[in-house]
Amino acid sequence: MELDNVQCLSSVDGTEEEILHHHTTHHKHQFPAKANNVTVVPSAIAPATSVHELLECPVCTNSMYPPIHQCRNGHTLCSTCKTRVQNRCPTCRQELGDIRCLALEKVAESLDLPCKYYNLGCPEIFPYYSKLKHEAVCNFRPYNCPYAGSECSAVGDIPFLVAHLKDDHKVDMHTGCTFNHRYVKSNPREVENATWMLTVFHCFGQYFCLHFEAFQLGIAPVYMAFLRFMGDESEAGSYSYSLEVGANGRKLIWEGTPRSIRDSHRKVRDSHDGLIIQRNMALFFSGGDRKELKLRVTGRIWKEQQNHHPDAGVCIPNLFS
Repeated sequence: MELDNVQCLSSVDGTEEEILHHHTTHHKHQFPAKANNVTVVPSAIAPATSVHELLECPVCTNSMYPPIHQCRNGHTLCSTCKTRVQNRCPTCRQELGDIRCLALEKVAESLDLPCKYYNLGCPEIFPYYSKLKHEAVCNFRPYNCPYAGSECSAVGDIPFLVAHLKDDHKVDMHTGCTFNHRYVKSNPREVENATWMLTVFHCFGQYFCLHFEAFQLGIAPVYMAFLRFMGDESEAGSYSYSLEVGANGRKLIWEGTPRSIRDSHRKVRDSHDGLIIQRNMALFFSGGDRKELKLRVTGRIWKEQQNHHPDAGVCIPNLFS
């Protein structure tokens, strides 16, 4: 999808630079689905290889959960893959039928195994049948790439994703807790679902993603800006941010808590958790003949104080330069 002449003039903590974005098409990126710079937990908690292999489906290689099926020769596979192999054993090609491997299900029930993310630092050990529930919400599980302009498959820890956004998606990186962006679009009446811009900020030792985009809300086009925290939700709650847009003696102000990148970009956008500007208001703020979008969005990020010295961690805003 093509966006014509979208221009962002940004200044961060008083430093202004001009960035011209020409978006033509979004390409799907393929990257290794692994994290860098991880701490490996001692192998003593790793699952016993022989038992683990017994519980591994030979087709999808995932761990098997009841019902575990077997052929007449004793070869096993998971219930999901049973339909995929057209009821034929993938090992000996015998008909599978509806034979359950109750013995292996009992063995699995007696096991205590580490979280699958033990090599990323998770120290927890769970009964076999409780592992999946924990792993779905494990704080050590990798993060998905927060870039919204393509269906990127990259996953990893935060340092890996920061480098990935910079090197592979060419995202603008800034240091500081205040920002001042100017967004320009030559034909604001042609608004389609499209991400306009992602900027990453580094402040308080953390990384934040600032999104600005245009999309249809019902039948009306709107513009939206919001912030996401590159970390877990429990940490995101320690920070707040504000966004402001205005002109001609009028302004809109949004203040809230950044959402974790655990929540997808679309989930945050569709929940309207950010600064939303209706097109008519955006054109009013743009001034002139209302034929060109010219929005200046300013904002800041701050850390909520919890029993600290009043001056600790305070970020003095520099919204206008």
